[in-house]
Amino acid sequence: MTTSPNGYDLATKDLDPPFAIVDLDAFDANADDLLRRAAGKPIRVVSKSVRCRYLLERVLSRDGFEGLMCYSLAEAVWHVEQGTTRDIVVAYPTADHEALRRLAASEEARAAITIMVDSAEHLDLVDAALGHGHPDIRVCLELDASWRPLPGVHVGTRRSPVFTAKQAVSLAREIAARPGFVLKGLMAYEGQIAGLGDAAGSGVSNSVISWMQRRSAAELSRRRGAVVRAVRDLADLDFVNGGGTGSIETTGAEPAVTEIAAGSGLVAPTLFDGYSRFHPRPAALFALPVVRRPARDVATLFAGGYIASGPAGASRVPSPYLPAGLKLLGFEGAGEVQTPVTGPAARDLRLGDRVWLRHAKAGELAERFDAYHLLRDHQLDRTVPTYRGEHKNFG
Repeated sequence: MTTSPNGYDLATKDLDPPFAIVDLDAFDANADDLLRRAAGKPIRVVSKSVRCRYLLERVLSRDGFEGLMCYSLAEAVWHVEQGTTRDIVVAYPTADHEALRRLAASEEARAAITIMVDSAEHLDLVDAALGHGHPDIRVCLELDASWRPLPGVHVGTRRSPVFTAKQAVSLAREIAARPGFVLKGLMAYEGQIAGLGDAAGSGVSNSVISWMQRRSAAELSRRRGAVVRAVRDLADLDFVNGGGTGSIETTGAEPAVTEIAAGSGLVAPTLFDGYSRFHPRPAALFALPVVRRPARDVATLFAGGYIASGPAGASRVPSPYLPAGLKLLGFEGAGEVQTPVTGPAARDLRLGDRVWLRHAKAGELAERFDAYHLLRDHQLDRTVPTYRGEHKNFG
């Protein structure tokens, strides 16, 4: 006897796995929760966490979501060409000369896109790609938001070399003095708060993380406020961006911040299960078929080795979701061509049955599938292409 079909099984019974779905009811509920947590501050949607134009356009059509934060300049230019939005910040500096030439050649793109810089060398790179006398390029200055409580101690992501108000003012002056550049924004991403769950480990480790995040948030609020005040004396900033899905409350509370970046909270991958402040609904799942029964309590699935980026470890592997009561084998994990699962529910699985899994990160699932099958009320609503399905690979 096979396991009883769940609503996802029934809605997709005519599809052959492997395939991926997005539950629109969960996606929309997560969007509502992001807006609630933002408390009126606009949210800039982080495209890397979605990587599907239909879903990006869906969330941008809602009040409270304003503009995209893209991870690639080529991606940003493409979205302008597709009419997705006229407000895009590229979150990472670019060394893509071709994309820079496309940006400079399009008045529409130049008006819509702000690129990221954190040093004069980035300005030099743009000049080298475009030549002197190029049209004005909108730039955003990135402030490093890591926490440095003691000399030599760095807590957070390794991003900008600009850490102090003095350093930010120096770079802002350099930008103002360089023809062809206009400083329009400031960004700081507090990865040690936004990307680190405070309820994912043991009680002791959770307490340590919460302690660190409170102190880091307080220090960053003071420092970011000082930086913004100093830079605003030199430039007419359109926006000050901060945060991420995991830090919406603390980032949004800062008067200096005008908008919050978020994206993963729409999809709710497993890395966002470990937060005490919010509990999003899993929206993106993928189905794999059972193709072997090597033992009574083991079922082997086809493919499945969709390992997330970041530090290698158990937190980066996909997790069985439905039917409940399954887990990966520690020796094999999720494999390139097969993924064994075990647990009480494995005994009832038969060849051809489906197992539903969740990815560890939000947008990377879209790099594995050409399409997302969208469900509403456990009914198949439509099928839409991912970036991959539109033959777009932005690195």
